[in-house]
Amino acid sequence: MSSDVNIKHIKARLLERKRQLEEQLQNLYTEKVTDDQVQDVGDQALSSTMESLRNSLQETEREEYMRITRALQMIDDGTYGICIDCGQQISEKRLNSFPNASRCLVCQEIFEEGNTEGV
Repeated sequence: MSSDVNIKHIKARLLERKRQLEEQLQNLYTEKVTDDQVQDVGDQALSSTMESLRNSLQETEREEYMRITRALQMIDDGTYGICIDCGQQISEKRLNSFPNASRCLVCQEIFEEGNTEGV
């Protein structure tokens, strides 16, 4: 990465987002979906749907949290901004848009294409 100032700014953004995710995940873990009252079939179906949505949200936020943690570690290691696949610099524009990016745009597209072939 070319500028120390940009890394400081990006690190501050990553740390703030990490804090937000920690708070959101904590709330999701402690939040109850139902009030433990007797439920009819419709209420049970709604509770089940809400639980599934909450689990999906938890997983999405947990994945983002892990990407942020990895990016912060890369900053500390001095490897931030270097694509984990091809070893080339990740564009500053991409890092400003996606500060937790670990792949350049070309490698990210290849990675995503490879992950959707079996879907």
